[in-house]
Amino acid sequence: MNENKNWTLTVDIAEQERHTEAEARLTTAAGTTLTGRGIARRNPRDADVPSIGDELAVSRALSELSHGLLDAAAQEISQIEHRRVRLSR
Repeated sequence: MNENKNWTLTVDIAEQERHTEAEARLTTAAGTTLTGRGIARRNPRDADVPSIGDELAVSRALSELSHGLLDAAAQEISQIEHRRVRLSR
């Protein structure tokens, strides 16, 4: 079975004074959407470098999203196998 699929990943970043929040949304070709969220907080003594907050918040959002994707795959396999399946992270 040869098939090309297109999944869409959108990342939104919101910067506040001392923290940055990111939300990563993955939409599959079938229309399923998974979401991950991440936050980065800046210590008041640290230099104000917005790109670091962006990178930390986005990496945490993508990490949460990837874990959700593994959990979704495990649930689908469990339904097919009729037993509990756990995929390693």
